[in-house]
Amino acid sequence: MKTRIGIFGYGNLGRGVEAAIKQNSDMELVAVFSRRNPDSVKINTDGVKVYSCDDIEKFTDKIDVLILCGGSATDLPVQTPEMAQMFNVIDSFDTHAKIPEHFDAVNEKAEKSGKVAIISVGWDPGMFSLNRLYAGAILPEGKDYTFWGKGVSQGHSDAIRRIDGVVDAKQYTIPVESALDAVRSGSEPSLTTRQKHTRECFVVIEDGADKERIEKEIVTMPNYFADYDTTVHFISKEELEKEHSAIPHGGFVIRSGKTNGGKNSHIIEYSLKLDSNPEFTASVLLCYARAAHRMNKEGMKGCKSVLDGPPSYLSTKSGEELRRELL
Repeated sequence: MKTRIGIFGYGNLGRGVEAAIKQNSDMELVAVFSRRNPDSVKINTDGVKVYSCDDIEKFTDKIDVLILCGGSATDLPVQTPEMAQMFNVIDSFDTHAKIPEHFDAVNEKAEKSGKVAIISVGWDPGMFSLNRLYAGAILPEGKDYTFWGKGVSQGHSDAIRRIDGVVDAKQYTIPVESALDAVRSGSEPSLTTRQKHTRECFVVIEDGADKERIEKEIVTMPNYFADYDTTVHFISKEELEKEHSAIPHGGFVIRSGKTNGGKNSHIIEYSLKLDSNPEFTASVLLCYARAAHRMNKEGMKGCKSVLDGPPSYLSTKSGEELRRELL
């Protein structure tokens, strides 16, 4: 019996989930829900319809897991608790500081409905979170380091696009190699924000716009660029579309620790290099949709995170197969 999936929101992440379903033989796409006019949304799966989000309640007995593909700023804080009243749900809520309050809001609804909701699924939070847990448990005396990139930061790119005179922009977050080397040496350095990452911006501006003003607004922007060494390149729209249309990302999680009273040093490192951030994130969401369905069938309910689910529940393989092939 296949796990029946619904997709709630059809942007980059929703399209990634749709593509990932085709690579998972134990899953099938049942429906896509959009806030746009359903007739205007064209998907890539034959025989599956797009519905208005207003029709979601009609599918409570047709969907095993609903994957929420909205944004963390305003969509998921509302949508995830609401949908957890009707479905097992997965979301990719990634505002790290607000995860505890998001968890509480979702847990209240999922406990009452008897559903399983797994929040903050992706690679950070998500796969990186798991690595931080495993590494910190193994090496209790040590320090964690997280580096992001090289990759496109969609939030920072959007912040540049909001500057007067900017037509379009892409911003890359880039780890500083010397900082990475220092961490990998086991010396456990104390690193500032500026020492860990640089930011590189590729910006298309309106004809006659003031480059000097725009560059100054970018590099001094609080919470985005002011704390980083930032380089701004002004390019044509054609060059941006040709050279910077993809959404790559990745990064490193490193735990540097000591054992035997500090006599021996150890490094645990996990890294990702992603051609498509949304497609990889979608692939992680699908694994946790499988886990949520299994957990709920076993009688579990309430909100969970990637730290709470048995790793074996992510796989299509049986416990016997996993023990034989992976142990």
